[in-house]
Amino acid sequence: MPDPHHPSAIGIGLAVAAVAAVYVLGLRRLGARSHGLPAWRCAAFLLGVATIWAALGSTLASCDAGSLTGHMVQHLLLMTIAPPLVLLGEPARVMVSGMPRLLQAIERRFPSRTSLRAAVACWLAGSGTLVLWHVPSVFALALRSPAWHAIEQLSFLVTGLFFWWPVIEPWPGWPLPSWSIVLYLFLATLPCDILSAFLVFSDRIVYSVYLSGESSAAVLADQQCAGALMWTLVTLVYLVAGALVSARLLTFGNSPDQHTMASCATGAAPRPSVRTARVA
Repeated sequence: MPDPHHPSAIGIGLAVAAVAAVYVLGLRRLGARSHGLPAWRCAAFLLGVATIWAALGSTLASCDAGSLTGHMVQHLLLMTIAPPLVLLGEPARVMVSGMPRLLQAIERRFPSRTSLRAAVACWLAGSGTLVLWHVPSVFALALRSPAWHAIEQLSFLVTGLFFWWPVIEPWPGWPLPSWSIVLYLFLATLPCDILSAFLVFSDRIVYSVYLSGESSAAVLADQQCAGALMWTLVTLVYLVAGALVSARLLTFGNSPDQHTMASCATGAAPRPSVRTARVA
């Protein structure tokens, strides 16, 4: 990515600002029609959008060209940090709040409970994307080609949103049993741990594309730093998420009514009455 004054970086900034503006307008409509969302959820969405801009439109976006650690920071922001923050803001519910017909159409289309098959697909999307783009030949292709680099970044963000959807449980869709989410998160740590451990403990340079401007010792140290960063941050984020889900499981159990109680206790957005009427 070129400097922040490049047209592509400016375009990313404008797109992020537009998304934030639409969300804020949706919040105003939602507040006029109902009780709205808790302030912390709104702040989470805006922070998530700002994180996406930091990864794609700021000077940080060019750091991966010369450093694996820079690439890892960008990857972690797009897959591990921004998606849960965005989904915590209930973006779909907010952005269609002024369109009741569209809301009802979405409610009719989505099942009353997220299927296990859908959750497995989300897990495979996130884990598969992580593994694919860190294959050395594919990694080098993305680093040398602006088009493939953009595809890589977009896939990190999109599959990150898919991965976190069953965990955050935003509207539309209803949650899986909490115990399955704990297992989901545990299994998700495995590919991250394997890749991180390989980068940290390998005595050879995995991505030789970085050798063009640095010594072997510097590139190897950068590789170990990138692996350690990924290992630490992913483990911490998944551990916190798993602990919160486990606490909800121990406190409220898994019944729909108990989950609604948990949502209210944590400030979550209640499920629209359209689904309740349809189920009844």
